[in-house]
Amino acid sequence: MYEKIMVPLDGSKLAECVLSHAEELASRCATEEVVLFSVTERIAGYVPVTELSLPAGPLPPPAQPGAGVPVTVGKMQRQAQRYLDRIAKQLQKKGIKVRTEVLLGNPAEEITIYAITRECDLIIIASHGRSGPSRWAYGSVADKVFRASCVPVLMVRAPGCIPGI
Repeated sequence: MYEKIMVPLDGSKLAECVLSHAEELASRCATEEVVLFSVTERIAGYVPVTELSLPAGPLPPPAQPGAGVPVTVGKMQRQAQRYLDRIAKQLQKKGIKVRTEVLLGNPAEEITIYAITRECDLIIIASHGRSGPSRWAYGSVADKVFRASCVPVLMVRAPGCIPGI
């Protein structure tokens, strides 16, 4: 029934509370693949301009002191990949076929788009249990995914959540 299960993780222990559910479903439903998924934000930095490779033609204006060339820094992406690889090894030891994906962008949007375009059968995501002003200020990725996704969503309450809030 659930051939491809998507498990979004953000690096927190709270998010990892879904792993036991993913393991259980994967083993009972003869799941072909569990996709561990993380989304990081794009971080831009600057590399100082030290030497320009000049094309033929007129010379460009001289570089200002402290000028730099914008580049995307992939540090967060590499950290997320190492994190997912560690989790994947744990699941693979239990005989579960696992794939990892790290994308850049808005987490709720990327999760929803990926689940649809890659034909996932189920998304298992943790509810971080935020309530009150914290939830209003930051929103809930899990809630946004639940509302936007056409793919079924299993939302697991994070440990320590207070019932009714």
